[in-house]
Amino acid sequence: MDLIIKNGTVITAKDTFKADIGVRDGKIEVITRSLDQMEAKQIIDATGNYVLPGALDAHTHLEMPFGGTVSSDSYEAGTRAAACGGTTTVFDFVIQGKGQGLVEAVEGRRALCEPQACVDYSFHTAITDLTPAVLKEFKQAVDYGINSFKVFMVYKKEGLMVDDGVMVRAMIRAKEVGARVSVHAENPDVIDMNIENFLKEGKTHAWYHYLSRPEYAEAEADKRAIHWAKSFNVPLYIVHLACKEGMDEVTRARQEGYDVIAETCPQYLYFTNEVYKREDGRNFVCSPPIKGPESQDALWDGIKRGDISIVATDHCPFQSYEKDWGKDDFTKIPNGCMGVENMYPYMLSEANRGRISFNKAVEVCSTNVAQLFGCAPQKGTIAPGSDADLVIYDPEKTYVISKDNMHSDVDYTIWEGVELKGYPVMTFSRGKLVYDNGQFVGEKGWGEFVKRTPLT
Repeated sequence: MDLIIKNGTVITAKDTFKADIGVRDGKIEVITRSLDQMEAKQIIDATGNYVLPGALDAHTHLEMPFGGTVSSDSYEAGTRAAACGGTTTVFDFVIQGKGQGLVEAVEGRRALCEPQACVDYSFHTAITDLTPAVLKEFKQAVDYGINSFKVFMVYKKEGLMVDDGVMVRAMIRAKEVGARVSVHAENPDVIDMNIENFLKEGKTHAWYHYLSRPEYAEAEADKRAIHWAKSFNVPLYIVHLACKEGMDEVTRARQEGYDVIAETCPQYLYFTNEVYKREDGRNFVCSPPIKGPESQDALWDGIKRGDISIVATDHCPFQSYEKDWGKDDFTKIPNGCMGVENMYPYMLSEANRGRISFNKAVEVCSTNVAQLFGCAPQKGTIAPGSDADLVIYDPEKTYVISKDNMHSDVDYTIWEGVELKGYPVMTFSRGKLVYDNGQFVGEKGWGEFVKRTPLT
C-alpha cells in the first residue's frame, strides 16, 4: 500500500464505523477492520479521530473579473485554502464571453487553472450569450465533462443578466442533454429602484446594501425560477439560497415531486443581517445579502429535512482596500465573501455541537455534490475504488479562525474570532498529503480536472 490510515472512525453520508483504510495509486483499495499485517509507505494512526471524505465546494469564483477588479484568490491560493479546510475538489464558474463558445470558455479557464490547482477541480459555465449555436453546443459541453450551466437573473449593467426566455430555453436544452441549469435568483428591477431611492436620500452605509436586496427581492425571483421549472418540467438548481420565502417554495416544489435542488452558504447559516450595521459591514457585502434570523432558521430547517441539498461557499473575496471603495457608497463595494477554507470545518463544528449529525455534514458538503453533479462514486464518499480524498478530523481540537491562520491571499476574514469545536488535522488529495496540522504541504499543479458524466 502507499498509505494506510488506521484506527479511525469512518464517517460517510450514510454510515459511521471503525475501520482501517488502505490506499494505492490514489484510490481507496480496501476498507477493513484491521490492516495490522499490511505494509505501507505511509501509516497514519487516526486513533480518536474521524476519517471523512473530502468536501466538494460546488460554488467558487477564483480569479474572477467583477466590479472593476478581480477576486483576490488565484486558482493557486483558492485551492490551497480549500485543501487546508478539508475541501479536495472545487467547482469554479466560467463566465461565457459574448460570441464565445462554451467549451472554448472552459478551456481558457482550464489553461489558467491547471498549472496552479492544488486540489482537483471542475467548472460550471455561466451563460451570457445564448445563440442557436450555443444551444446546440450544450451536448458538446456535456461530452467534454461539464454538465452544469448557470444563468444570472441580475447584474444587468455587468452584462451577466438573462431574461426569462433565455433561462427557460437553457433549462429545456440542459434537460435534453443530461445537464442542469442553476440560477442566481434576485429581482433586478426592484433592487435598482431601491438603490436609486437610497442614494437620493443619502443612505449609503452597507446596511442599505441589505435593504436594497431584502428577502422579498430574492423570494420573488426564487418563485419565478421555480414556476418556470415546474411549468416546463425541467431540473433547476438554485445557488446561494438565503431567504425563508424561497426556502418554503423549494420545499413545496420538492413535495410536489419536481426536480428542484437548493444550495445555501455558510455565511447565511452563521451570520445575520445585523453584520451590515457594523463598522466593517462592507466586508460582509455579498449578493444575495445575508438575511434576518427567521431566514437563517428556515435554512437550517431545510438542511435537516433534506430540502437544502448542498452547502457551498460562493467564495469570491476581495481585499479590504477594495471593500473600502464603498466606505461611503454601498454600491461601490465589490460583492463577495470568503469561505472555501471555512465551509467544512464550520459545518463539522456544528455537527460536533449536535446541531446536525456528522453524516448530514458529509452529505451536504461532499456526497450530494458528487452525486448531483456527476462525479460519484469517484468523489464524495469513502469506498473501494473511490479517489482517496480523505480528511482526518480531530473532534476535540478547539480552533479560533483568524486571518493569521488562513491560507488564501485575502488580507482579512469575515470569520475572524469564530471558535470551532473540532477541526481537520490532515487532508489527502488522491492519497497525497496536502495539509498537515495547520500547514499546507501540497503543491500547485497537483490538482486534476474532474470530467463529469451526464445527469440522468
